[in-house]
Amino acid sequence: MAFHATILTLYPDMFPGPLGHSLAGRGLEKDLWSLEARQIRDHATDKHRSVDDTPAGGGAGMVLRADVLSKAIDACSEDADERPRLLMSPRGRPFTQKRAYELARGPGAIIVCGRFEGIDQRVIDSRQLEEVSVGDYILSGGEMAALTMLDAIVRLIPGVMGNMESANTESFENGLLEHPHYTRPTVFEDMAIPDVLTSGNHKKIAEWRLEQSERLTCQRRPDLWDAYLDQES
Repeated sequence: MAFHATILTLYPDMFPGPLGHSLAGRGLEKDLWSLEARQIRDHATDKHRSVDDTPAGGGAGMVLRADVLSKAIDACSEDADERPRLLMSPRGRPFTQKRAYELARGPGAIIVCGRFEGIDQRVIDSRQLEEVSVGDYILSGGEMAALTMLDAIVRLIPGVMGNMESANTESFENGLLEHPHYTRPTVFEDMAIPDVLTSGNHKKIAEWRLEQSERLTCQRRPDLWDAYLDQES
């Protein structure tokens, strides 16, 4: 079964967006994966198609209603639907390359894109939504986060990338950031490609790349570096 993503959103026209181009877009054309965006408002019950209300206890902003969003989730979830239900949320667990691989190997995902101040906690609890964060920052809604997450997942689906070796050597694959890259011209503004990369000695090239990855990870991501050292010990 091909990976199938169902997006619940107030802005379905945002999809597939950039996912309709490049690797992900070609994967869509080849039916290696599929996507549908559903309008949450279609499950509103009043004439104004209201989906939000003021927060209980007071405070700023509006909250997506439990009765409306639960119907939207139920409508796209059959009894045998084993797809995980993901909620894009800045308070969720950080999305990682490991999680991208796990999802890429599965049947797909139901992805809820929040708006306003958030969604009613009772929907998260009753529909067992997995809260996912793409970073420690706030976006206007979950749509851009969902696009980012899907791009990371889809490129790992077999057949989407022409050369899976590219994925295997990228940042995070071995717990390290990726090494620097170079290509022609050999000299650019008095800066030459490191000699080792043009030496033809594949062992030394591999050693250089590992050293560079370790240096960059130690400098820029001490959290990853500590985990890498624990893994190597």
